[in-house]
Amino acid sequence: MPKLVLTGNYTVALAAKMARVQVVAAYPITPQTSIVEKLAEYVDKGELDAEMIRVESEHSALAATFGAAIAGARAFTATSSHGLLYMHEWVHWTSHARIPVVMAIVTRTIAAPWNIWSDHTDFLGQRDTGWILCFAMDNQELFDLTIQAFKISEDPRVYLPSMIGLDAFILSHTAMPVEVPDQKLVDEWLGSRRQPYAIDGLQPLALGSLAWPEDTEEFFMGIQEAMEVAKKVIREVDESYGRVFGRSYGGLVECYRCSDAKYHVVSMGAWSGDIMEAIDMLRDEGYPVGLMRIRFIRPFPDREVYSILGSSRGVIVFDRAISFGSLGPIYLDIAGNMLKYTQKLPYMRNIVAGIGGVNVTYEDFIKLIKDTIDSLEKGVEPPTYTWYHKR
Repeated sequence: MPKLVLTGNYTVALAAKMARVQVVAAYPITPQTSIVEKLAEYVDKGELDAEMIRVESEHSALAATFGAAIAGARAFTATSSHGLLYMHEWVHWTSHARIPVVMAIVTRTIAAPWNIWSDHTDFLGQRDTGWILCFAMDNQELFDLTIQAFKISEDPRVYLPSMIGLDAFILSHTAMPVEVPDQKLVDEWLGSRRQPYAIDGLQPLALGSLAWPEDTEEFFMGIQEAMEVAKKVIREVDESYGRVFGRSYGGLVECYRCSDAKYHVVSMGAWSGDIMEAIDMLRDEGYPVGLMRIRFIRPFPDREVYSILGSSRGVIVFDRAISFGSLGPIYLDIAGNMLKYTQKLPYMRNIVAGIGGVNVTYEDFIKLIKDTIDSLEKGVEPPTYTWYHKR
């Protein structure tokens, strides 16, 4: 396969183009803007046969995307931070309508204070919306996840929209080599658009009407059931993609040096690469540690998490977001879901770091992991919750 050197934002745009999206709704916001700018360029040059809708707000961007998808189009949009907050009403409408849509989220800190750098608050704030949520570590995975997201969302067993997360600037504006498959191969693998119904003007269809409580509850139950089935679909799609394109990632999670690990680190996003580097160095020093990287936070990979972490001597969960008044969102998900399988959890430490785009280096990870393991080996448990703040 040929390789192109692409920023993360251009990677998303190219993948959406190769998925042959038919409608793109666009509204600018830093650091997402160059995704829709590149898609507009593809349309203007005749390289993408799609309708580009320039709207007046992010709320309208997702509303237009939703409308296009309801009508039968493969539709796409992208946003960040406050744009995602502004469209939040339509985030729920889209999932509750069970209509496949794909949206890229270039993660950015929520104000105030005003900040354009990455943490995961905006993305993880969508955990309860009924969307499939996946997050890339690098630009190659970002390309692959974008293509896969259409396949997953349009699977008749799922029919739920998908968000793809990428860290602002760390991925969005950083160029990396990306293997780009042949368009014909993508067309054959992805197939044509599938959705549960379409508003075409030929058949009467009511959408969003007033419903009795019992009917509403059944709709919500249907989303939950589809999420459970989506776990199987995600694994199948990852395996199928690997057979055709030569790259698979392990499904809902990726495990790095876990097979003989006695201690485990959990992370999500671009800083996972720094953690892998730290783990390699710690292994050279004799520390038996591995990384479980979260690729899909919704549906939550409960089975994989327990199988990897259930017998661990100690788990460190790095969160790049905080649920104010509680703990990091990933930590909370892991602890809660593991209780489905066991009443005795391993020691688990939650380290919140990187808020507001604060840089956390591999040296920082080495120090934090080493200090935790050294303490546990001495029979001393570090605090369950730590906010690692650099000044």
